[in-house]
Amino acid sequence: QVQLVESGGGLVQAGASLRLSCAASGRALSTYAMGWFRQAPGKEREFVATISWSGGSTYYEDSVKGRLTISRDNAKNTVYLQMNSLKPEDTAVYYCAARHHSSTSSSIYGYDYWGQGTQVTVSS
Repeated sequence: QVQLVESGGGLVQAGASLRLSCAASGRALSTYAMGWFRQAPGKEREFVATISWSGGSTYYEDSVKGRLTISRDNAKNTVYLQMNSLKPEDTAVYYCAARHHSSTSSSIYGYDYWGQGTQVTVSS
């Protein structure tokens, strides 16, 4: 079992930055590819970014490319999402997820473990 806990969310103005963290316990993350997803009120959960277990491969949803960066520190069992130039449409609960596989996935069905989420609110 892998337990995931997200942190770093908050209320910011448009154009600001936030750094989300996802700390894992129970298993070493080095054998898990990781992903970030988000869910806005009234909408389905959607893919944001994913990173392979080595960190050598990343993939992003088109609307966040160039603004959000996923990274990982396997020594700290933590995955990050650096969020720059935030927009009101980025407002959502952000979830991290782990999949016991080396490669990335943009599908919510490709992940085995999920955190509880952290709220990000961007005001205009």
